[in-house]
Amino acid sequence: MPSYTKDPDAIARLTPEQFYVTQQAGTERAGTGALLKNKAVGIYVDIVSGEPLFASADKYESGCGWPSFTKPIEPAHVKEISDRSHFMVRTEVRSAHGDSHLGHVFPDGPRDRGGLRYCINSASLRFVPREEMEAQGYGAYLDQVETV
Repeated sequence: MPSYTKDPDAIARLTPEQFYVTQQAGTERAGTGALLKNKAVGIYVDIVSGEPLFASADKYESGCGWPSFTKPIEPAHVKEISDRSHFMVRTEVRSAHGDSHLGHVFPDGPRDRGGLRYCINSASLRFVPREEMEAQGYGAYLDQVETV
């Protein structure tokens, strides 16, 4: 099993927006994320550590302005933390090994798929297309990615 860590070299390569989102718990503007409308088959990994986070099969159109997923591809790679900032109580989602801020999870997702909406910043993710998963070390997750 691969080892995922908070990679200082990866952090040094982040764009200012990626740094703001992942390292300073920022949020990209709604509707602006590069992966919001992505419909390709594959997985989404932490831009800092590379740990697998979400599968395209679990992505859906929520209308919230950020990529939305019903569940993590590997629950052990996603940690949830109480967030009381901005005069609200929310549940922040961070990558377990990279400690990157990803977004938040809300209980208003599709009921028939578990009822959760993982609202995730594109700036915290790197998309790995299905045809590149094996070569990039994500072959173990091919069975969780639909074929089209």
